[in-house]
Amino acid sequence: MAEELPDKLYFRIGEVSELVGVEPHVLRYWETEFRLRPHRSGSGQRLYRKQDVSRFLRVKALLHDEGYTIAGARKLLLDGEAEVPVAASAATDRGALEDALRRVRELRGEIGGVLVELRR
Repeated sequence: MAEELPDKLYFRIGEVSELVGVEPHVLRYWETEFRLRPHRSGSGQRLYRKQDVSRFLRVKALLHDEGYTIAGARKLLLDGEAEVPVAASAATDRGALEDALRRVRELRGEIGGVLVELRR
C-alpha cells in the first residue's frame, strides 16, 4: 500500500486522516493503543512517515475489515504478524480453505482409527 501513497517524506494528520479514511481523533487514539509515535514539528504538529501511514492502514484493515478487536489487533501488530500485507491475508480463497478442512477431517478419521486400535 505504501506504493499508492504520495511521494512525500512527511504527512500531516489531516492528510493521513484522508488517506486512511478515519477522523483525526481516531488516529490519535490509535497512536496510544498501538504505540505509534509520530515525529513532531518545531511547533508540535504531528508528522507521519509513509511507514506510519501504512501501519494505520493495516490497523484499519484489522479493525474494520477483518473484525479484530483493539486488543486482538494490538497483539497481532506487536507479535509482528501484521507485517503480512493486507492483500496477502485476504488472498486466501475458498478452495484452499475447503481443501484444508477436508484434510483436517481425513486426519481426524485417521486419528480415530488409531485410537480404536489402541483400545483393543
